[in-house]
Amino acid sequence: MENTLQSKNWTDIKSNDSWAIFKIMGEFVKGYEKLSKIGPCVSVFGSARLKPENKYYLLATEIAKKITENGYGVITGGGPGIMEAANKGAHENGGCSVGINITLPFEQESNPYIDHDKNINFDYFFVRKVMLVKYSQGFVVMPGGFGTLDELFEAITLIQTLKIDKFPIILVGKEFWGGLFEWVKSTLIEEKMISPEDIHLFNIVDTSEEVIEVLNNFYGEYSHSPNF
Repeated sequence: MENTLQSKNWTDIKSNDSWAIFKIMGEFVKGYEKLSKIGPCVSVFGSARLKPENKYYLLATEIAKKITENGYGVITGGGPGIMEAANKGAHENGGCSVGINITLPFEQESNPYIDHDKNINFDYFFVRKVMLVKYSQGFVVMPGGFGTLDELFEAITLIQTLKIDKFPIILVGKEFWGGLFEWVKSTLIEEKMISPEDIHLFNIVDTSEEVIEVLNNFYGEYSHSPNF
């Protein structure tokens, strides 16, 4: 009897997995159709938990305004905190403001600064991350938690392994990111876990002017295009 139940449950799982493919395909199709029309954008990442009075929230708003002044739209994860700040900066400056939201049991509701026709919801993190990488001309990474680190290191890994072309990855806040940067140099490079040149796959800056300088210097040599 026990073996029969196990066999039945396993059959149900395989059936559900097969049907899930169509939902995943639907999310990819929806994302590709909408995001292929938005033009060059820069993604801004960071904590969903920071409040409007936080210095990094204010800085993210300023950075987003300058990004739009330089001809880019802004993409975020669509939620509160740093994401809201970046969408707010883009919206207030009349720029393209995109939100790629994820369905979560906590934290995540769409912020009010996303363009109505550019608010896209996903169920799958991996589909959402594909969209963020494919349609971003650069990553601006503000202080954040596990989700921010996940998005940061996945992008670095894809560039390091030549799965996508190089694009600017800009960490904002030397005070916040400095310890991680030193650990990468003192541990990962020293232990030969990465190559010394991998340290140049990202930049660490403090100001909105430095963010724009990195973007403009990079795209003085390369053209705008989807990343794969």
